[in-house]
Amino acid sequence: MRYLPLTPDDRSAMLKTIGVGSIDELFRDVPKAVQGAQFDLPPHAGEMEVERILTRMASRNVAAGSSAFFCGAGAYRHHVPASVDHLIQRSEFLTSYTPYQPEIAQGTLQVLFEFQTQVALITGMEVANASMYDGSTATAEAVLMAHRITGRDRAVLSGSLHPHYAETVRTMAGLAGEIVTGPVLPGAVEDFTSLIDDKTSSVVVQNPDVFGTVRDLRPLADAAHAKGALLIVVVTEAVSLGLVQPPGAMGADIVAGEGQSFGNGLNFGGPYVGLFAAREKYLRQMPGRLAGQTVDVEGRRGFVLTLSAREQHIRREKATSNICTNSGLCALVFSIHLSLLGEKGLRQLAKLNHARAIELAERLTRIKGVELVTPAFFNEFTLKLPKPAVAVADALADRGVIAGVSALRLYPNEPALDRHLIVAATETNTAEDIDAYARALEQVLA
Repeated sequence: MRYLPLTPDDRSAMLKTIGVGSIDELFRDVPKAVQGAQFDLPPHAGEMEVERILTRMASRNVAAGSSAFFCGAGAYRHHVPASVDHLIQRSEFLTSYTPYQPEIAQGTLQVLFEFQTQVALITGMEVANASMYDGSTATAEAVLMAHRITGRDRAVLSGSLHPHYAETVRTMAGLAGEIVTGPVLPGAVEDFTSLIDDKTSSVVVQNPDVFGTVRDLRPLADAAHAKGALLIVVVTEAVSLGLVQPPGAMGADIVAGEGQSFGNGLNFGGPYVGLFAAREKYLRQMPGRLAGQTVDVEGRRGFVLTLSAREQHIRREKATSNICTNSGLCALVFSIHLSLLGEKGLRQLAKLNHARAIELAERLTRIKGVELVTPAFFNEFTLKLPKPAVAVADALADRGVIAGVSALRLYPNEPALDRHLIVAATETNTAEDIDAYARALEQVLA
């Protein structure tokens, strides 16, 4: 009875209470053709047997730290200092959740306040919230926020916006208006200003984009503002903000980002932490929570949740967001790591990432047939190979090198990208890793 605590008598009593004779009657609206359909799944097994099966499956995975690892495309392997994990084990951090009662949640509220300050500083924006679920949902919330601010319902997405982010926007904001996407042009600074019209609420662009290209966003910001639209800038690699000009300095109205790179491991794809910042004049339309600083009746500094209308939690149709929580522990990890780095450390880390990527790109492009597609990049770039990228990546994995992400995996409907490989290098990559990559790639392409 461990997982099915109700007895047959319990179930009979429940069915009688609702006036149903059998469990089958609960499914009478399901078409007969699919009732009793068999799924392509193995038969049931005991707990130990399931554990053995899953362990065998898991053993086929290659851990990021056990090989030369060059994957990016929205999730990056960075060094996380041991002090970060040590600090978050403190019970007041690890077990805290919702800071509704400021009198007993001052530590949590201060962490969120410091987190907001850090996000505003590195993005070059005026205000930031207390985090979102992840970068993709933050992007979708940014589009909905732009709809509310402008009173328009049309969003234009860059073709080089991470396709998973674009799909999240379509899922969350697709019923709120029209979504138009620009062309997919790896390594090029796409010109999709012709798609911006007087009904456009926002233009969404990623920098560096999914292919790694770094661009000057000021011309795009000017074009959007000329039509009364807002510029939303997406950042998936937060370390780039230590070296690349921040979105706020290039005319962004809203910034949505992914903070996984600071303190948060790859973690099989999550949980991560969404960054969200905006111009102060749009403060009341920002989604999620904001922590504010105040003074109590005795003049002592204190922290509270502020500008969070109750509609966020009880009247969805009037809420600025249906996300009513935040990635609190992941935001804490972000803040601890960034605090340990400081401004000087962040700049040094960003320079090291960029240098590693330049070293890798120069080494790989010496190989016959390998072409660098990305003209300007931070720590991620795209290569065009003489053979299909999926097959090359698989062959490299067999040689102990996780070579990157095939663009065709991200854009399955773009066959022209079948030879494009998106490669990332971080401070965790050594000269030996780069040598191993180059040697293995030469062998596979020979």
